[in-house]
Amino acid sequence: MTLGPFGNVVFIVWRESIEALLVIGILQAWLGHQGDEGRTRGRFYLWAGVAAGLFGAATLGATIILFGDELDDDRQQLFQTLLMVLASALIVQMVLWMRRHGRTLKRDLETALQKAADTSNWWGVFTLAAIAVAREGAETVVFLAGTLSAARGAALVSAGFAAAGGLALAVATYGALQWGSRILSWRLFFRITEVMLLLLAGALLLTAADNLVSLGLLPRLSGRLWDASAWLSDGGGIGGLFSSLTGWRARPDLTELLVFLAYWGAMGWLLYRPQIASR
Repeated sequence: MTLGPFGNVVFIVWRESIEALLVIGILQAWLGHQGDEGRTRGRFYLWAGVAAGLFGAATLGATIILFGDELDDDRQQLFQTLLMVLASALIVQMVLWMRRHGRTLKRDLETALQKAADTSNWWGVFTLAAIAVAREGAETVVFLAGTLSAARGAALVSAGFAAAGGLALAVATYGALQWGSRILSWRLFFRITEVMLLLLAGALLLTAADNLVSLGLLPRLSGRLWDASAWLSDGGGIGGLFSSLTGWRARPDLTELLVFLAYWGAMGWLLYRPQIASR
């Protein structure tokens, strides 16, 4: 495996973990303003919810691995391709969800928490924490399953270290953003990383399309349309890393070009449709 997939593992675990930490941080900060009894009980339900969310994500990961191992080679490749498509869709959904709810996330969570506190229903804290962690964890599991489906042995160990590195980086980044929000705001952070996520989703979709062509489920439609390998290859080294992060193809065929144009056309419509509608 090239550096690219491991770099993607670090990035996706980093970004997903920050979203989960943001929700947990909001819940923790709100509980800090409650009375001693409420704070103690609330934090118990908070961390129980975090544990439940992690357990749910781990269970999903184990299920995907066991199911994939039961398939023959062609069906396993098809299953891995479907995971790539699902991971791409989840990444796009995450970006759109954060765009829609990012500004009101803190207020919405605090409103739900206050209702739970008023009725002494601390299971509401548990549910919010569990959903937040399970959602981000499930997206991470699907992404990793699709990206690292061919990894074995030492490559899986390296991927595990990459995931741990992404988590550690997320904790450090969360602390830095909390401390230095005047230098880099949460809004700017999410805008920068959403561009990187959309590029990554497009790269996954193109790889899935390549797999479907190799399985005979999609036509290639043409030979290579051009060759930009002399300028920037999509093989090993820098070109391979750039390709895995963005979906760059130095020698694309018509199918790859159409998938690329359809994806970015859809993204442009989904991202800017609210602005057009509001004019």
